[in-house]
Amino acid sequence: MFDKVVVAIGINPDKKSFFDNEKKLDICRQATASFGERVEVITYDCLTVEICRRLDIHHIVRGVRNMVDFDTEKSIADANRHIAPDIETLIIPTSQEYAHISSSAVRDIIRHNADASDFLPEGVKL
Repeated sequence: MFDKVVVAIGINPDKKSFFDNEKKLDICRQATASFGERVEVITYDCLTVEICRRLDIHHIVRGVRNMVDFDTEKSIADANRHIAPDIETLIIPTSQEYAHISSSAVRDIIRHNADASDFLPEGVKL
């Protein structure tokens, strides 16, 4: 769909993350390594549309597993469109085989030292 993709990890200081920012970067870089220079992984601490403007990005791609995710993402997309009408959000449903995977479930598996490899992208080592 795109010649280059920027995986942008939003940093929210008000939110307690399971992994620190460096670990998130590391995991995303591992997961996208096979794409080479076509994928760049960054962090940002501003509005998503602001980082898009800084990097001259005109599309935000968001994935959804179900209608609850869709409703949340649609609200975010509507707010972003209001702030930055020149930036379009694409909402893409996940493949059915991955729809049952949630970050909460994976965090719980990891927290209890169980094998989470079936729920992680190939090549990702925690």
